[in-house]
Amino acid sequence: MAALYAALEAGRIGIFESPTGTGKSLSLICGALSWLRDFEEKKQQEEARLLAPEGSGQEEKQPLASGGPACLKSGDTSGEPDWIAAFVQKKEEQDLVQRLKVEKCSCVDKGENSKRSEEDETKRLLQLSKEILSEGAGAAVPEQLDHNEEELILAEYESDEEKKVASGLEEDDDDDLEEEHVTKIYYCSRTHSQLSQFVHEVQKSPFGKDTRLVSLGSRQNLCVNEEVRRLGALQLINDRCTEMQKNKHEKKSDAEVEGKKRRVSRAVCPFYSYEQMQFLRDEVLVEVKDIEQLVTLGKETKACPYYGSRYAIPAAQLVVLPYQMLLHEATRSAAGIILKDQVVIIDEAHNLIDTITCIYSAEVSGSQLCCAHSQLLQYMERYRKRLKAKNLMYIKQILYLLERFVVVLGGNVNQNPTCQAVSQTGTELKSINDFLFQSQIDNINLFKVQRYCEKSLISRKLFGFVERYGNPAPVVKTNKENQKLAGLQNFLMTLQQGSYKEGPLQSPPVEADSDQLRAASPLMHIEGFLSALTNANEDGRVILNRQGTIGQSSLKFLLLNPAVHFAKVVKECRAVIIAGGTMQPVADFREQLLSCAGVDPARIVEFSCGHVIPPENILPIVLCSGPSNQQLEFTYQTRDLPQMSFPKGVMIKGHGRGNTWDLGLECCQVIGKEERGVDLPAQENLLEMDETGRILCNLCNVVPGGVVCFFPSYDYEKQVYAHWEKTGLLTRLAAKKKIFQEPKKANQVEQVLAEYAKCIKRCSQAGGQMTGALLLSVVGGKMSEGINFSDDLGRCVIMVGMPYPNIKSPELQEKMTWLDKTMPRSASQAPSRALIENLCMKAVNQSIGRAIRHQKDFASILLLDHRYARPAILNKLPQWIRERIQVKPAFGSAFAELRK
Repeated sequence: MAALYAALEAGRIGIFESPTGTGKSLSLICGALSWLRDFEEKKQQEEARLLAPEGSGQEEKQPLASGGPACLKSGDTSGEPDWIAAFVQKKEEQDLVQRLKVEKCSCVDKGENSKRSEEDETKRLLQLSKEILSEGAGAAVPEQLDHNEEELILAEYESDEEKKVASGLEEDDDDDLEEEHVTKIYYCSRTHSQLSQFVHEVQKSPFGKDTRLVSLGSRQNLCVNEEVRRLGALQLINDRCTEMQKNKHEKKSDAEVEGKKRRVSRAVCPFYSYEQMQFLRDEVLVEVKDIEQLVTLGKETKACPYYGSRYAIPAAQLVVLPYQMLLHEATRSAAGIILKDQVVIIDEAHNLIDTITCIYSAEVSGSQLCCAHSQLLQYMERYRKRLKAKNLMYIKQILYLLERFVVVLGGNVNQNPTCQAVSQTGTELKSINDFLFQSQIDNINLFKVQRYCEKSLISRKLFGFVERYGNPAPVVKTNKENQKLAGLQNFLMTLQQGSYKEGPLQSPPVEADSDQLRAASPLMHIEGFLSALTNANEDGRVILNRQGTIGQSSLKFLLLNPAVHFAKVVKECRAVIIAGGTMQPVADFREQLLSCAGVDPARIVEFSCGHVIPPENILPIVLCSGPSNQQLEFTYQTRDLPQMSFPKGVMIKGHGRGNTWDLGLECCQVIGKEERGVDLPAQENLLEMDETGRILCNLCNVVPGGVVCFFPSYDYEKQVYAHWEKTGLLTRLAAKKKIFQEPKKANQVEQVLAEYAKCIKRCSQAGGQMTGALLLSVVGGKMSEGINFSDDLGRCVIMVGMPYPNIKSPELQEKMTWLDKTMPRSASQAPSRALIENLCMKAVNQSIGRAIRHQKDFASILLLDHRYARPAILNKLPQWIRERIQVKPAFGSAFAELRK
């Protein structure tokens, strides 16, 4: 807490590591809120000191010299002529009076500004109406549309430059309508469950009754309108909510229209009531509430928790939110989050770099590109007579972009993407500029197109159009339009049928088509890709992934430099704290994130605390060889390439590593003839599988409760399981522990964990030969993060091999190349090599950290690979494990330690 307090006070960027079970959450709460309380007290004292002379009972307009503030600049004019001193005093007096008036009358100003903006908008709409009527006098009369279809027409669009020339106003003029934000702490974590747990800790802390806390979340988590919640998909919920808001704002003007009977009544959200949301806002600020309590309050008060919580942000002292919401600039702005001079604490930040990279990367498939082109083309043809020239120009630009993207993939936008075969398959990487030149779109201003998509809401209009006319029986009037819209429907149907041919058919295609059609919003995905293309050329790459058909092919933007987006957070905030239970190795945060973001190294502070458990409660062991003295080295070559074999009659010998084969053929030479065929990499693979099985058999005989074994990949875990089943080793293991496998599907994880826990509890109570359960898991899978294997659920955690990432991945290769070009080379290794090791050890640390979860817990940790004994690797383990680790060259001594 002291280190956190000092970092906040000094405005530092802190990297804090505190293992699970050491009271990390409570330390963050108490340290941060103590600082905030002291900061506010100091600020109030300073304001009182400065304003005390002004509040001495004198009138505002009384001359300053007769009793005004002693700290004003006029004190410096004693040696000047009287007329200069008088002028300075008068100027200071005017400034002070003006400031006081602004502070006292801010509410009146806001009301006047709001009224003025409404009047300007009314005038603009009247002028627009006159223009439409005058234009229609000599031209063909556009088709009359019902009110719901009128909403699908794009409003007249003006670019920012045109608006400034026409009105002379900047877009930021609305900022003075916003409520002033008090100094606050933004606390971010990965999931809503982690945030709820943090809020409960705040409630139990000494600060629980005095802290103004607000929890933010997505509409999917906070919406209380059952009609909207039933839509399921997040994008559909967002669109429906926005539409109902608009209907609420327009309801009054519609009611005033006389002589026209509304054909369809538009739905408004009964929970979107300003008075009720203000009441909810006050309730939120009075008492600390988590997401679930906020939703319950919203239902009781008939107020929207999503917008009510946002109204509470300016006055809140502690804002709790998922870190995707804070790290993504557009989402941050939409939520009303202002980071200027505020404090940000990012918890569970071990994968912060990956999160930023994923947030700002984007991928679109050939099917989405063709589908969006077809939808947009049909939309333009349907409403051509109703669209202004500026809208038509931008729509045609977007159509051209979509067409060129499909051409780059090797297809034709006017043909069904599932039927177009790609002539040259493979993956190609391009810089942003090279991709723009190859696509022949370098002459289009993507910034303006992006701005148009954002302001015109074209993707939402298009979604409404497809939702209206995508049904089997569209309501259209002319035969020509009927043919066009029928073509759209047929195209969409062929897309859905094609997509179902690719995957397993689990439900009737017709029902699935309807659901998928409603959820499809391809232009929204493409807008993200267009936005990604506006990054600097050196900060990202475009990956052209050409597969069997155009529909299966894709364009992906890969962000190489996440620091460029994190820099905005660091620059605006007073202090940023990056915290987690397992932050090692921290070199990635320092170099890839903070140094590249321009943070002064002197501003960065690191803190790591040990574990609260006694030394005897944990036994970490690096095991270099198995029971049969087979050296343990689970390399990718011996593990995943068992098919590499040599024909009968060829005799070979290895180089460099004794009885293991590191690089296949490159490490071998033919030395003679042999009577039988040999498959040495496969043989090594089988030997390692057998040795792992023998280790597990011995451990299961002595370790009570649960044993969790992590494998480098799902494929390898499957190979090992099949081999053990074939050799009978699985039967021997099952005699002592019931065996569970981690499922690939996320919805099955809870069920497997529940059965695993029940089995361990049952075995501990019943006694007998069965002593617990063995869980075969995967590094980076569902159970390697966020799962508690406390007490008997994880008395021993085993890590099989070193889970290095796939170095053949184009994305990883490009990242390595970029790092070698931009990062300084350290004395020990190249930046790319450091990246590979750091990714591996982060995954290891997350997995083995599942074992110890509280002060009285105890467990053993086994790292099965002799490479863990290297000093460089040991230094990347968490400090509390590194201090107690034992390196055992032979299995016998390790097993003896475990039996103790």
